[in-house]
Amino acid sequence: MALEVTKDNLQELIDSGKPLVIDFWAEWCGPCRMIGPIIEQLADEYGDRVNIGKCNIEENDTVAVKYSIRNIPTILFIKDGEIVDKQVGASPRPVIEEKVQKLIG
Repeated sequence: MALEVTKDNLQELIDSGKPLVIDFWAEWCGPCRMIGPIIEQLADEYGDRVNIGKCNIEENDTVAVKYSIRNIPTILFIKDGEIVDKQVGASPRPVIEEKVQKLIG
């Protein structure tokens, strides 16, 4: 199950030592709902090696502002506190999964 990323736990997730994948989304966003199940599946499969979470931009606008999120869905791939990759817009599972594998590779 994907983690809920909030302003309260973001730094803890970054400091955990594991790479972090954050899916920025909103309830009203159709493309966000399309990739939601993909994020959940990847969290189940890779959760032991990478923290994979979802950040609702309407409830956590400070996190979205911190990362200059202008479009959703946006997925950030963070390693050692630095953004190493980014995916803007809905993408098929293989595209997202490849980025996750590179992150932990």
